[in-house]
Amino acid sequence: MVSVIGHRGAPAHAVENTLDAFLAAARLGADGIELDVRRGADGALIVHHDAVLPDGRPVSNLSRGELPTWVPTLADVLDAVGPGLLVDIEIKNMPNEPDWDPQDSVARAVAALVSDRGRQATSLVTSFNLAAIDTARSAEPSVLTGWLTLSGYDQLDALATVVERGHAALLPRHESIDAALVEAAHGHGVQVMAWTVDDPARVKELAALGVDAVITNAPDMARTALA
Repeated sequence: MVSVIGHRGAPAHAVENTLDAFLAAARLGADGIELDVRRGADGALIVHHDAVLPDGRPVSNLSRGELPTWVPTLADVLDAVGPGLLVDIEIKNMPNEPDWDPQDSVARAVAALVSDRGRQATSLVTSFNLAAIDTARSAEPSVLTGWLTLSGYDQLDALATVVERGHAALLPRHESIDAALVEAAHGHGVQVMAWTVDDPARVKELAALGVDAVITNAPDMARTALA
């Protein structure tokens, strides 16, 4: 059974990466939500995709109390969505961004929160930064982790890295996924989660290939396509 993950919630129905968007995704039949996390000035785990707010303020310079009311923390989201919804937590910490932290403190903090909340079975900590998920897994081995990859990667090589380092999932761009990759991943017990899929025909193709999840901006569309 292919899981449907709402990319930043359900952005066609509410502002992305907000509680309204995540709750909308659940109402539309999503099995889970995807969100982005950055570390604030006071250590708060702030749910926001970009390194700066629309008004230009860097997220890393702000404490919890300085955030706009529509920007939640990861703790807020976990409280709001309940334990039954999968939460794909993408850690944002890259060298080309202004809040780059080579110590990956955000990864340790995310892993600790997931563990403290007992959400290991219904959370997945992901990142394009391989060091971030390595850090999260090392800090809390019970927390599931996955590596996001771009189209230019050799996906079978990426899979070998995921297996070697003990991560639970590989998350390629959907165009990079074929039957051989899915078969190889499943042979190693690794899940394949496709991003970001907004075409119903492609959702059906990926389901036929045996992917474990599709991450989509339109969870209602994906749910209908899979039905």
